[in-house]
Amino acid sequence: MKNSGVFLAYGFAIINALIVGFSFLFTKTAVMASSPLDTLAHRFTIAFVVIVILIAFKLVKVDLDIRRFKKLIPLTLFYPALFFSFQAFGLKYSQSSDAGIIFAVIPILTTMLAAFFLNETTTSLQKLSIFASVFGVIFIFVMKGSSVDLKSIFGISLLLLSCLSIAGYSVMARSLTKQFTPQEITFFMLGVGFLFFNGAALFTHLQSGNITAFISPWSDFQYVMAILFLGVLASLVTSLLSNFILSKIKASQMSVFSNLSTVVSIGAGAVFLDERISSYDIIGSLFIVLGVVGTNYFAEKRELSSAKLSFWKEKKNVM
Repeated sequence: MKNSGVFLAYGFAIINALIVGFSFLFTKTAVMASSPLDTLAHRFTIAFVVIVILIAFKLVKVDLDIRRFKKLIPLTLFYPALFFSFQAFGLKYSQSSDAGIIFAVIPILTTMLAAFFLNETTTSLQKLSIFASVFGVIFIFVMKGSSVDLKSIFGISLLLLSCLSIAGYSVMARSLTKQFTPQEITFFMLGVGFLFFNGAALFTHLQSGNITAFISPWSDFQYVMAILFLGVLASLVTSLLSNFILSKIKASQMSVFSNLSTVVSIGAGAVFLDERISSYDIIGSLFIVLGVVGTNYFAEKRELSSAKLSFWKEKKNVM
């Protein structure tokens, strides 16, 4: 039963990576019609409204005791509040290619934090696999002619803080899944995202006196379709999947799946935007896939060895 839950987590991690990979396409569409802050406000509005409807129809079960949710406040500060805030302003002061390179280190940061706070251990082969995945992402972006511009050091610093935020979320959520269900964590996360980003967006528009700019994008059909994808799939569904995955496998194992999104985005760009796939895209993608498979394969192998060792120890004690 335990193994079935783990394999289900792997399947969900792949689905999660697919959604995130496609979300880049829809984000590009959305920000053409609205500001990044308004886009975040609208996507979290859709996500929160949908989960409230699901709770109202009892399709999702959540214990609405507010006193329990106090423990989730630090988690929601890491994600979505700090993660998206640092990401938005980081991209403002740096190149988007910088983000592709910097976000590749998220699995490494997650592994380090998980080792320190959760005592999660990884074997040398797992560490090597994680680095292979990270190398694959960096290789693709560097070969595309992307490099980290030291002149945009402020933006890069914010992007690194964004990486730390998502790594912190992964580690903290891994611990909190023992006290809360994935649905409860998701509900509170989306609620905080809804309040935080709508409050920030409305405050910005009221200050500039153009509140109509907050509403006008909803008349654009393509924008609405993009926001529905970003809100329902890229916010609600990915949050549910992430929180479930973290309840079944280690934070370091899950984080390495995030690099699969790079592979998905390359494929999506080729299919929907007629972008050319180069040999370095294929080579980098192979490193990413091998890194993801290796990280989780060696984890399973280690757990199996530990289980066998425990079995023989218990048998020896019985005899």
